[in-house]
Amino acid sequence: MSTVYPFARPLYVMAKPAGPKCNLRCQYCYYLEKQHLAPSPVPSPEEEGGGAAGSLPSGRFGGGRGFGMSPKLLEQYIRDYIQLQQTPDVLFTWHGGEPMLKPLSFYQQVVRLQKYYAQGKRISNSIQTNGLLLTPEWCKFLHDEGWLVGISIDGTQEQHDAYRLDAVGRGTWSRVVRSIHLLNEYGVEWNAMATANHHNAKDPLAFYHFFRDELRCKFLQISPVVERIKEHSDGRHLAQLFDENCPIAPFSIRPEEWGKFMCTIFDEWVRHDVGEVFVQLFDAALAGWMGVPPGVCVYAEECGHAAVMEHNGDVYSCDHFVFPEYKLGNIRTHGLLQMLYGTKQNRFSRMKKEALPRQCRECPWLKACHGECPRLRFLHTADGEPGLNYLCAGYKIFFQHVAPYMDYMRSELIAGRPASNVMKFGRI
Repeated sequence: MSTVYPFARPLYVMAKPAGPKCNLRCQYCYYLEKQHLAPSPVPSPEEEGGGAAGSLPSGRFGGGRGFGMSPKLLEQYIRDYIQLQQTPDVLFTWHGGEPMLKPLSFYQQVVRLQKYYAQGKRISNSIQTNGLLLTPEWCKFLHDEGWLVGISIDGTQEQHDAYRLDAVGRGTWSRVVRSIHLLNEYGVEWNAMATANHHNAKDPLAFYHFFRDELRCKFLQISPVVERIKEHSDGRHLAQLFDENCPIAPFSIRPEEWGKFMCTIFDEWVRHDVGEVFVQLFDAALAGWMGVPPGVCVYAEECGHAAVMEHNGDVYSCDHFVFPEYKLGNIRTHGLLQMLYGTKQNRFSRMKKEALPRQCRECPWLKACHGECPRLRFLHTADGEPGLNYLCAGYKIFFQHVAPYMDYMRSELIAGRPASNVMKFGRI
């Protein structure tokens, strides 16, 4: 009996080949403590040694025990992930923790396996890294294979080193910047991912000018840091969505800080950089004004289209929901199609829209926000209804501020003219 594929959109999984292991100790990190949730199983000798009979040999990568993806699991993931795609383009995303704690030989084998199982599909790869382990050998590989690199960096040296420290408490900014220069030297395509936190929110222009003028960054993703403190018996210290009466962590950005931070950056961008520098929130907001999907899950109407697979094959609904109650299964015993299009994941996807409080459903900025990420919906509305996003007040500041510009860019795009025309008119 043939399988009926329910959707013609890409099936997307973010892989964590090194699990939650990392060579940094960023004070705001939400993922490092995931190692407390589920001890890593020790791979069997068969898993350590290679692939299944008749398959492309996998070799030995090192780091197979503890937190690290085994050769056999890697091969199964690549084979299944490619086979289930219904579109000609297949994107693999390698994340962490720090994915480069797996050796370069691991990713060389990734490419060999992808080519072996490609079935005529176009394969692309992206990897998110803190950059500390980049070397000329790594950069040559990334360039030759056409990988996109996401670099985590939080702004100027003073801003970055406030929280992004290594395992012995030293700042990491200078090493990250050297790695970015190395990527440029080898012609590797890279984007920047920065957090907005309680520290760097104090100087948004220094933050933005660093990326634009010093790094010559063209693509910038800015993620607000919001965590709450709750001590757990297993060693974790951050709260989950449904934990109540938990204090906000001191490094978290406050709602008004978030709104004003992004307004200040937007004012600089809309006068000088439209069409030259691409800031994810600004692109997503314009997509909302145009009535098209934003291309990023936090501002989409529904979520759940991007699952995460841990180093041991466990699959979870989302990178921010790697908790037992959101586990979909394990790739060794459950099919990816079954997990990603099954009842549990569909219920998770609908939760974002269906759990919106009335205040959000009646909000004029719903088209651009859609309640943002469910992980931050731990406040109550003025009517006492649960489910209000912690950053709501900040988003209201931002969307109200940018609305005239978004209206203008929308009208230009509808007329077939570039959105960058907005720069000719200064303040509207």
